[in-house]
Amino acid sequence: MGAGEAVDPEASALPADRETPNPATQRSRESEPKGAGWRRFLGLLGPGLVAGAADDDPSGIATYAQAGATFSNGMLWTAPATLPMMMAVQEICDRTALATGDSLGKLARRKFSRKPRVVIAVLIVALLAANTLNAAADLMAVGQGMELLGAGPDHLWSAIAGIGIAIALMTGSFAAIARVFKWLCLALLAYVAVLFVANVNWPDTLAGLLGRQFRFSMEYLGLVVAVLGTTISPYLFFWQSAHRVEELRSEDRGGDSAVGLKERSEAAAAHKLRNARADVFIGMAFSVLVMFAIMAATAATLGKDGTDVKTAADAAKALEPIVGSAAKFLFAAGFIGSGILAVPVLAASGSAGLAGLLGKQWGFDRSPRRAPWFYLLLGIGTLGGVLISFFATDPIGLLILSAIINGVAAAPFLVVVMLISRDKAIMGQYRNGRLAATLGWGTTIVMVFAGAIGIWTTLSALGG
Repeated sequence: MGAGEAVDPEASALPADRETPNPATQRSRESEPKGAGWRRFLGLLGPGLVAGAADDDPSGIATYAQAGATFSNGMLWTAPATLPMMMAVQEICDRTALATGDSLGKLARRKFSRKPRVVIAVLIVALLAANTLNAAADLMAVGQGMELLGAGPDHLWSAIAGIGIAIALMTGSFAAIARVFKWLCLALLAYVAVLFVANVNWPDTLAGLLGRQFRFSMEYLGLVVAVLGTTISPYLFFWQSAHRVEELRSEDRGGDSAVGLKERSEAAAAHKLRNARADVFIGMAFSVLVMFAIMAATAATLGKDGTDVKTAADAAKALEPIVGSAAKFLFAAGFIGSGILAVPVLAASGSAGLAGLLGKQWGFDRSPRRAPWFYLLLGIGTLGGVLISFFATDPIGLLILSAIINGVAAAPFLVVVMLISRDKAIMGQYRNGRLAATLGWGTTIVMVFAGAIGIWTTLSALGG
């Protein structure tokens, strides 16, 4: 069999404890959330919102702030340009989980034969390493946020945050962790608040949004790759899929296994798919709103003087004359909240991907005894980030570097995602349609070029 034809019988078999769902029972359990309209709205938000918020981790915040500080409004066009790409890719990843009840790692095991799986495993291991560096920088950003609040040394708080996150992930239930993740998303509204009090030049902002300030320079193109890398991030592909599977597992059906759309009644499946798409699209729109707010606010403040942003404190101090003393609290809240949200996502995404690819148990809703490989990888990523955070001295530089690495790594993972999501044997009627295929492969092509530019600019910088 070819690479695109091999199916792992063990991976494709349904768990023994999964019963055939009763359509009538499904319909009764797929009812809308009870309560007021806002409660129903919050009830449908989950993996999509968390993925969108995690996309605006300190790596994204640093990259967007650097773009605004260095090129003023010159990169604002990336916000509307990346939105349809983010929506398409995350919806496709989400739909693979919804249709099958399996994570991307498990689906790659079903889709590909042994040799391609080895290549994918190597790529995921590289992703785990990059995620560990990113987690280290995020923990440093959390520490800097605490230091801005006068709570003590940043390195101490980085360690406390990392160890605390590791303990919480090892001992907490998935339901509790998911609720915490959702509320941490609110911290990112601090950056939207900054936009409203900054003296924004809206005509110049509009020119930036329309791409009229595009520049052809190595520094500019390198930062564009970083922006693409932090918005179309490979770890989010695995997280979107894994988080959705865990949400399906938490439903009162199918034992402790996820029941995919193909095993539900037509009405129940349509309802689930509609709500999931709303969740993903709202999450991506929220992410891009925060991205735009950071770029526009820093362009209106730091961009005027060409300030070099090296730390969270640099950004807060530069904004203080306009925002006032609240600047440090706004930036501290954003860095702390987004960092605490992003570290578990970074550590869990690659861990779930590799464990699934190897045919091992994974998930926050599994105990360490049931999923030892997943928790071992999770612990290495989180505690490795703590150790690295003690030795790194330039968190902003490390964050931007990790964004460039993500930009280079995104293309091969997108190819894997697109091959899985077009496979009728795996996806059935939920395989990619024409629009999803066009946007998905178009995004893949964009990230291939971004990766090539990222490699070129990095090698040029090293050679210089």
